[in-house]
Amino acid sequence: MRRPTDSMTSSDADTPSTSGWVTLRRVAPYLWPRGESWVKRRVVMALAMLVAAKIVSVSTPFFYKQAVDALAGDTPDTGTLIGLTAVGLTVAYGLARLGAVAFGELRDAVFVRVGQRALRKLALETFTHIHALSLRYHITRKTGGLSRIIERGVKGVDFLLRFMLFSIGPLILELSMVAAIFALLFGWQYMVVVVVTIALYVTFTLKVTEWRVAIRRQMNDQDTDANQKAIDSLLNFETVRYFAAAGREAARYDRAMEGYEAAAVKTGQSLAFLNAGQSLIITSGLVAVMVMAAKGVQAGVLTVGDFVMVNAYMIQITMPLNFLGTVYREIRQALVDMGQMFGLLLQPAEITDKPGAAALRVAGGHIRLEDVHFAYDPERPILQGITLDVPPGQTVALVGHSGSGKSTIGRLLFRFYDVTAGRLTIDGQDIREVTQDSLHRAIGVVPQDTVLFNDTIYYNIAYGRADATQAEVEAAARAARIHDFILSLPDGYATTVGERGLKLSGGEKQRVGIARTLLKNPPILLLDEATSALDTQTESDIQHSLREMGQGRTVITIAHRLSTIADADRIVVLEAGRILEEGTHEALLARGGRYAAMWALQAAEEEAEAA
Repeated sequence: MRRPTDSMTSSDADTPSTSGWVTLRRVAPYLWPRGESWVKRRVVMALAMLVAAKIVSVSTPFFYKQAVDALAGDTPDTGTLIGLTAVGLTVAYGLARLGAVAFGELRDAVFVRVGQRALRKLALETFTHIHALSLRYHITRKTGGLSRIIERGVKGVDFLLRFMLFSIGPLILELSMVAAIFALLFGWQYMVVVVVTIALYVTFTLKVTEWRVAIRRQMNDQDTDANQKAIDSLLNFETVRYFAAAGREAARYDRAMEGYEAAAVKTGQSLAFLNAGQSLIITSGLVAVMVMAAKGVQAGVLTVGDFVMVNAYMIQITMPLNFLGTVYREIRQALVDMGQMFGLLLQPAEITDKPGAAALRVAGGHIRLEDVHFAYDPERPILQGITLDVPPGQTVALVGHSGSGKSTIGRLLFRFYDVTAGRLTIDGQDIREVTQDSLHRAIGVVPQDTVLFNDTIYYNIAYGRADATQAEVEAAARAARIHDFILSLPDGYATTVGERGLKLSGGEKQRVGIARTLLKNPPILLLDEATSALDTQTESDIQHSLREMGQGRTVITIAHRLSTIADADRIVVLEAGRILEEGTHEALLARGGRYAAMWALQAAEEEAEAA
């Protein structure tokens, strides 16, 4: 489905970015870091090898010229290399060519560790920063988009380091040396022709490449659109079959491919124009200096070796110039990709630890919300003055219709967001005053849909505590009532669960999640509609495990099915971000208010399902 495309892609409209110069300034410290002298030594050695390679490369045509002159019997005193015969000069020519390659390879070998160190540090810095960003940022971003920003940004740094330092820089150095040699050995007229040819070539290449970039961006957009439609259709394979829409999907895909085809044709035609124009300019320059050299030979001013040397130099500078358009386009794209990555690094973390914040000290796990207000969007308040007390060791259930603020309280407790007004405390400590790590260690969460890593069952349970032993992992699995199931699998605890745990059923995933949280052994539990997505029998089994897990802990449970929280110490009914009523299950039923109405409605629905 995927076709080879140019690396030039349109950037995401909502991706922060930095300018090209800012990006280059951000990369520079990785090439010359403070306190790491070995990096600086390697950079200096690599640059020395680069210069040596170019000096040897530029001197190579001299040996070629001398060999030709020696063979032609045309060796004026000013051009001889004393002591070397034609054969010796030919060998020296070969050694010079080998030396240029050898110095280039040594340069790469010396520099590779510097480049890879820079890539690793940048990737780690970006990865760490993304984890530090708030939930608000992550729910508005596509995870695939973030991974692509890191991937393209790191590749962009790699490309920039290699091509800016080892392609563009050496090319400029070599062209300058060749122009100087022409001026010194053959006259300023030769230098003018070379300089004009190079200037015309570079100007033409950059102008046409800019034009082609726009065309290629359009082609890549069409390519992305076609691939997105194909993937979307394949992911919805069953739906397509249900509605006999295979033909409709094929037509939709073909329309997207039609746009790609038109853009690809323009791209191919523009490439042909670029190649033809480059060939015309460089060939014209080559012919011009060769004609001048031929006239010099006829006039007896130059030797045949000089004629050959002029040709060798022109061909030598032609080869790197041929890649100029590609390199320029790739450098532009690398700067864009790196700009997005560095822009991401400039994205501020919404939730940060205060300077000098202390670790949370949990004595009993007393949770208190004091006149808490919160809004994801200032125009749409979610919590409007919630005051709630959860004594140590008690289970408090939050119920209410969708949008009432139940899950928001859980997110505030875990400090995915900070309260807009009021405060939230644990054992009297405002959670904004303690470190996030200590807060997260103190709270165990069992969400509605447990998401697992694409690894083994053992890894996913052991994720609850990094230093857990095999025995502790198995004990947590027994407590979650999943140990026997795991042993029944062919690979036991080494069974891979698949991406997001899709190889396991909903109930099995939830039990792995419960085992993981039990292994963490937190003093506070947050059960966020942990069974609402399960069938009745599985829910009943999981509820038993959850009740056992809550023994001796402070538990806040967010419930959709009221039958699952009837035995809670206190039930809090939320409505539009306010507490409408609270009390035990029996007391709320006796009151005949909102909770009683919700209970009666769910009971009727369950009776209808049973019937």
